[in-house]
Amino acid sequence: MVSMSASRPYHHGDLRSALLTSAERTLRDKGAAALSLRELARDIGVSHAAPGRHFKDKQALLDALALDGYDRLMQTLATADDPTLPLQPRLTGLTRAYLRFATDNAALLELMYSLKHDPDASGQMAAAAERTVQSLAAIVAEAQQRGEIVEGDPAVLTLTVGAALHGIATFAANGHTDAQAAVDSVDTLVHLLLHGLLPR
Repeated sequence: MVSMSASRPYHHGDLRSALLTSAERTLRDKGAAALSLRELARDIGVSHAAPGRHFKDKQALLDALALDGYDRLMQTLATADDPTLPLQPRLTGLTRAYLRFATDNAALLELMYSLKHDPDASGQMAAAAERTVQSLAAIVAEAQQRGEIVEGDPAVLTLTVGAALHGIATFAANGHTDAQAAVDSVDTLVHLLLHGLLPR
């Protein structure tokens, strides 16, 4: 057994978690290209073969990071959601939460929506992405039932709302717009999304 110094993040029985934590730090600081199972093993102080117990290769590690990201995103949105609110303040709260997640986890978000997933994980990834879509679809359907938004195909309305929210989050995460300015503009964004651009 490899001895660990007190400063190492690895504890016996928690190797997978330690690998994911170290991998996400590398992803955030240096990008996916810098990730290496051998380097991660060295970073947490285990043998170079130890990561193979949990991840067959680098892609499997990346897929696990992406799936973990989806779980955290769902938790973030669930915490921010208040079903008792009218649609506009409800969407405003969710949009702010999504923006903060996107800007705090820009590299992870890009990885989550990447198309370069292992075939063995692609089904899980699609299901994880679908869960986020369905959570928004449920909000849209509820709003339709309450008469807060127009009638129509819920899938089309969900796509419209989702594209707008994900678009501003992606701009902020990629530095195309200032992150704080994006958060500050959420009220206006949601208002325009719900009421349109035409003068009234």
